[in-house]
Amino acid sequence: MIKIKRKYFNLVFSILLAFFMSFIMSFVLTLINTGFIGNFFLRWGRSFIVAIACSFPVSLIIVPIIRKFLEKIIVD
Repeated sequence: MIKIKRKYFNLVFSILLAFFMSFIMSFVLTLINTGFIGNFFLRWGRSFIVAIACSFPVSLIIVPIIRKFLEKIIVD
């Protein structure tokens, strides 16, 4: 198993979150909007690229904010 230093946790978490969310959501929305047609995978690929380009920077900003907020309101 690959080991990653703790200081890279937020970066790696944001990359994985953005990738998997974009992958699934772009697939579902492309399928809903166009159906499973001949060029589905080309359309899905384009949608995925746009989605990952949007979701990665957003996740880099939002994840630390949410983490700090939750640390304030969650008790043991």
